[in-house]
Amino acid sequence: MTTPERQDRLFLIRHGETEWSRSGRHTSATDLTLTAEGEQVATSLKSRLADATFELVLTSPRERARRTAELAGFPGAEVDDDLVEWDYGDYEGITTAEIRRTVPGWTVWSHPVPNGETPAQVAARLDRVNTRIAAVDGDVLVFGHSHALRALTARWLELDVTGGRHFVLDTATISILGWERGSPVIHRWNS
Repeated sequence: MTTPERQDRLFLIRHGETEWSRSGRHTSATDLTLTAEGEQVATSLKSRLADATFELVLTSPRERARRTAELAGFPGAEVDDDLVEWDYGDYEGITTAEIRRTVPGWTVWSHPVPNGETPAQVAARLDRVNTRIAAVDGDVLVFGHSHALRALTARWLELDVTGGRHFVLDTATISILGWERGSPVIHRWNS
C-alpha cells in the first residue's frame, strides 16, 4: 500500500514596502508602517489570491505584515510570534553596506549579529512554524519578512537555515512551496 502524495501548498508573502525596506535598512523589531506604494502593491495581492482557499492563514505580529495581510484580503490572519523577522540586534536600522565598513563581507547568513539571533535560534522557531504547517490538511498562507521567510524556505527544503541566502525575496510577492514525488520543493518564487 502506498502513501498518498501530499498536494497541499505553502504560500509565502513578504510584507509590502516600508521606508526601511526601500532603503535597505535591516528591520526586525522596529514596527514600521507600509509606504503608499507598499499599500498599493499589497492591495493588488487580493485579486491574485482570490481563487485560492486556505485552511490556515498566519502572520507575523509586526504591523507591516499584519497590514499586508489585511490589504490582501485576510484581516483575520492569526498572529504567530515565531514569524517575526530575524532579530538584527545592534544592526537594527543599519544597511549591509554600513555594517561592512567595520565587518568586511558581513551577511546575516554568515556572520554573528551582536545582541541579535543566531542561525540556530532562527531555525528553532521556524521549525516550529513548519511543524505547525505540516499538521494542516490543505493550503496555508503566511505573511512575514524577508530573511525569516527565506530561512523558513530553507528549512522547508530540509536545508540548513543559512541556505536561505540563495532565495532573494522582494516585497509583496507571492512564493509557493509544496511537494513533488514526496520531496519538498519550490513551485513558484518571488512572483
